[in-house]
Amino acid sequence: MNKTKTKKTKVYRGERAKDFKGSLKMLLKRLGDHKVTVIFAIIFAGLTAVLNVLGPTFLNQMMTMLFEATNIEVSEVTKYGLIIVAMYILAGLLGYFQGFLMSKVSVGVSKKLRSEISAKINKLPLKYFDNHSYGDVLSRITNDVDTVGNTLERTLSSLVTSLVTIIGIPIAMFTISWQLTLISLLQIPLALVIVFLVVKFNQKYFIRQQKLLGDVNGYIEENFSAHNVVKAFNGEEKAQNTFDSINNKLNVASRKAQFFSGLMMPVVNFTSNIIYVLICLVGSYIAISTNNMAFLATIITFMTYTKLFNQPISQIGSISGTLQSTMAAAERVFEFLNEEEQPDESYKIKTIENVKGKVEFRHVNFGYNPDKQIIYDFNFIANPGEKIAIVGQTGAGKTTMVNLLMRFYDVTDGEILIDDVPINEMNRSYVRSLFGMVLQDTWLFEGTIKDNLRFGKPEATDEEIVEACKMANVDHFIRTEPKGYDMVLSEETNISAGQKQLLTIARAMVQNAPMLILDEATSSVDTRTEILIQTAMDRLTKGRTSFVIAHRLSTIKNSDKIIVMKDGNIVEVGNHEELLAKGGVYKDLYTSQFESGEDF
Repeated sequence: MNKTKTKKTKVYRGERAKDFKGSLKMLLKRLGDHKVTVIFAIIFAGLTAVLNVLGPTFLNQMMTMLFEATNIEVSEVTKYGLIIVAMYILAGLLGYFQGFLMSKVSVGVSKKLRSEISAKINKLPLKYFDNHSYGDVLSRITNDVDTVGNTLERTLSSLVTSLVTIIGIPIAMFTISWQLTLISLLQIPLALVIVFLVVKFNQKYFIRQQKLLGDVNGYIEENFSAHNVVKAFNGEEKAQNTFDSINNKLNVASRKAQFFSGLMMPVVNFTSNIIYVLICLVGSYIAISTNNMAFLATIITFMTYTKLFNQPISQIGSISGTLQSTMAAAERVFEFLNEEEQPDESYKIKTIENVKGKVEFRHVNFGYNPDKQIIYDFNFIANPGEKIAIVGQTGAGKTTMVNLLMRFYDVTDGEILIDDVPINEMNRSYVRSLFGMVLQDTWLFEGTIKDNLRFGKPEATDEEIVEACKMANVDHFIRTEPKGYDMVLSEETNISAGQKQLLTIARAMVQNAPMLILDEATSSVDTRTEILIQTAMDRLTKGRTSFVIAHRLSTIKNSDKIIVMKDGNIVEVGNHEELLAKGGVYKDLYTSQFESGEDF
């Protein structure tokens, strides 16, 4: 049911992580909340690796006994076999519990990150969302957090297992044959060099991959929310071409990231196979030259160890690629969490004991950017209970005035006062509670009609809701629905634009704020519904100071004052008759609207 703005999609070039160490530090800090679970998972992972390392050692002892013994007792072989089987069963159980614990940690960290992002969203100024696509923000909440969570679940314990295995296997091999051990260890420096070079070169592609993924999500979200507009203008082909362009950039970045990351595994495997052959050759030479056929058992054991040794080295190579993607994702999450928040105003406790509704603009100047001013020395007084209409061509500054009044943005110079109290001396939440809003975009969330109407006043009774709906001319429509006020509104709910608008008017009536801001929205409804909406708005504004952004000038004839804006300045002020008599800008707008049917 949400209406969303269309944002331009940014294209990101390849770049390195801005703060790899900082992101890793912040991620480890969140792991600290689960340190006991992580410690047990690491212990289990370490024990699993130790048992897997010891298995071939016992196998070597059994095979050496078989080669050397002339009279073999079946019980001895059975004993070794049972020990080895028991070790691997225990290793499997420990691996299962370790995986379970890390899944718990992963889910916990992901939940915390999403909670932090959700809390952060409510603390960010409106200008952040004016400058960032919603799809990019959603990508950080979903894709990036999922990437971090999956890595914690699969990588941390694997890294511990790999490190223990890499340390444990050489120790076990040295106790059997130092010559073959030295040959086996040749693959370590080569593998580390490969991993280092790939990590150093490849990080920029993982960063770009995550950012372009956000762009793809953003573009899809924009087009899905405006699919009717795309179809109406036959823009399917253009939309598809634009998506293909962004998707191709993502494809290229992903292929480069995965290609260079994927090089590690085959190179490490190739190195391991060469070592494997060398062990067979050198081991055979030792067995023949020393006439020690029992040494053949050692060769078989070393083949097993070499295969085991190859796994953690390959895992570390794979983990390094995963870690790059994870740090790119974590960096985007923490970058969002570190965005500048609105200043804390909890210390501002000033309120207005009995709100009358006088609103005054004193020498207000404002620009969304320091180098581009929009409002120039704006002065105006709205007396209690007056209905103030704000008109002007697109870009005149109408919406900007509402943004300043609601403290979505703060003025650059001058001040705005309510009942002679500057609004910057009051908590912004309190200021916003003084205004009810009915916007052109009919925002309704998924939930029952009652839940939607209680959005601005959770404690509202059923009687208050019904009374508000009657005044908003929407009670009859609600009662014709099967579940009435318990009807669930969702994307699939088939209600008209006019009915949605009437529900938003009813929501403002339930809130019962002393002042109102109305973004008049009757241009997309039929004449009968327009009359219902206008009647409901008249009831809503009665006795309240109201600011109406006017689109159809015919609907504001009864306004107490009409502010005509042009390029951020007030050019005319008066009621409908006075402004027509002046023959100025307002008359030109009014006349041209009736001649062309144009809305402002």
